[in-house]
Amino acid sequence: MKRRGLRLTRIEIYVLTRTLIGVFGALGVLASIVTLIDFVELSRTVGTNRFHEVSLADIFNLTLLGAPSKLIQLLPFAFLFGVLAAYVNLNRRSELVALRAAGVSAWRFIFPAAGAAVVIGVFTILVLNPLASLTDAAFARLDASLTSVPGQVTDKALWLRQGDRHTQIIIRANSQAGEGVNLQDVTLFVYRLDPNGSSHFSRRIEASTAELHDRQWLLTGVKEAGPGGQALNIPAITIASTLDERTALQHFASAQDAPFWSLPFIIGRTEREGFSATLYRMQFDTLLATPVMFAGMSVLAAAFSLRLLRLGGLAGFAGSGVALGFILFFFNQFCGALGKAEVIPPALAAWGPPLIALLGGFTLLCYTEDG
Repeated sequence: MKRRGLRLTRIEIYVLTRTLIGVFGALGVLASIVTLIDFVELSRTVGTNRFHEVSLADIFNLTLLGAPSKLIQLLPFAFLFGVLAAYVNLNRRSELVALRAAGVSAWRFIFPAAGAAVVIGVFTILVLNPLASLTDAAFARLDASLTSVPGQVTDKALWLRQGDRHTQIIIRANSQAGEGVNLQDVTLFVYRLDPNGSSHFSRRIEASTAELHDRQWLLTGVKEAGPGGQALNIPAITIASTLDERTALQHFASAQDAPFWSLPFIIGRTEREGFSATLYRMQFDTLLATPVMFAGMSVLAAAFSLRLLRLGGLAGFAGSGVALGFILFFFNQFCGALGKAEVIPPALAAWGPPLIALLGGFTLLCYTEDG
């Protein structure tokens, strides 16, 4: 008997083509709606800034820079709606009935669609995610330049951590001025580490400004005090740093903004400094589970759209698939929150919902196709 290996038949290629058209069509519709909403919102917020001349081109650039991260968020829904629409359309045109009458099992034209979802998922984490990280950083810079008020600094509290085997320092700043690492109203909490790993508070340093250059913190307007000691006023001091400017700026960004290729290095550096890398591990596992999530949404959508048209209730069945897809999405968000809070292991929080979606779709297919 001849073996086909991984080659696809014409039937499988046809169904796969229809599926991809449905997925990219759904993605195009969803992306158009979200992009239009973003454009209107940016026009309302950024476009009315009285301190800068904001042109239509600037708003359009901001919208485009924010688009890649929005596309990644929309892709699970694109697979849910696109695959569902494609298979319902094939069902209504009686093509699925013809395929089954010819002895073609549903597994034959569902597995290629799931495989395409896995390939797109891998492309997403290897290419789209790093691209989205770059465009998000460019978006933040352009947005800051268009919305900043002259003479004012960023009023968002910033936190940094640095450390080695002997010392750990928690840095809090009320604001940041200009580019680079130039912090205002800074407080440093210095802890000393024992050989057994336990930490002891060593001193507290308050400074008017803190600038990071060549792995050195330059602190000005300093007030320093140890446990039970009297505060000392010092014009300026320097403190060695385990951070350079690039890694310090990475700490400012959230774990979701870190590119996939940098996450292993960020995780290793954070743990070497003696801090928890749960948020970064959660993000890394979530990205690794992306192909499984896409495949799970595809299989689940296909399973809910294969009901024979003559049996009736196809619209309700398909609607149930959409509702279940939304439930899985919110369940995924809920598990992510539990994982970030370390209530459950990050790996379980990241991989649990995608595996449930995939196995649930396979279970429903086994029930409907194989009895």
